[in-house]
Amino acid sequence: YGMVQQLRRAGVSVPSNIAEGCGRRTSADTIQFLYISRGSLYEIETQLYLANDLNYLDDKALVDVIERVKECKKLLNGFINYYSSK
Repeated sequence: YGMVQQLRRAGVSVPSNIAEGCGRRTSADTIQFLYISRGSLYEIETQLYLANDLNYLDDKALVDVIERVKECKKLLNGFINYYSSK
């Protein structure tokens, strides 16, 4: 199904967009890239649930990795809030 490749692309997209956003001139530009990065995390989360539904990923592994994704989303929301307050 190409799930592995899609997960990899989305996984690489998260830090890449954070880095690109931090290199932008204005806070608004930075925030836009942080939102793109957060969107990639939602994509990863969806792909993981699909992998679990298709029995490519067991329930324990799903819970473990979803917790990591949630933590990343919290961190990104913190960055977004920080740049929004500037």
